[in-house]
Amino acid sequence: GEVSPDYASCVNIATSASLKEMLPPGALVVLSPIVFGIVFGAEALGGMLPGSLIAGVQMAISASNTGGAWDNAKKFVEAGLMGEGMGKGSDVHKAAVIGDTVGDPLKDTSGPALNILVKLMAIISVVFAPTFKHTSSIGGVFFNKALSRWVSRDGPTPTYVSGVR
Repeated sequence: GEVSPDYASCVNIATSASLKEMLPPGALVVLSPIVFGIVFGAEALGGMLPGSLIAGVQMAISASNTGGAWDNAKKFVEAGLMGEGMGKGSDVHKAAVIGDTVGDPLKDTSGPALNILVKLMAIISVVFAPTFKHTSSIGGVFFNKALSRWVSRDGPTPTYVSGVR
């Protein structure tokens, strides 16, 4: 006979698997500003944030444009503009449908989600800024120990321009 599908267990399996897969990237976004600020100092974190912003914007624009291009390619094929015998039901159309299946999540979720990623890294950096202030006198916990032998506590030696103090 016929048995109706168990939708609840299907959704449960997919949800639990997706949550497990989201943990490492989420931890990377949340922990990288904290670890970077403590280990290397606030100044280095100030360099990491613009780098993540630039990379995130580039990836978001690329993902959104790629998804839109695949969506438009399917519409192009379905409109019959590829030529005779290459419309709906053809192998070209099947490939375009697969491309659109990949493209929709790119343009609708992945691209916009990178905006949240960049904002979250900046907010976490601001929230933990007092912690970084205490570890940034020379360059974070890691570099405080390594550089303390070479950098005096009085700061760098002053330089003079044209013999004027």
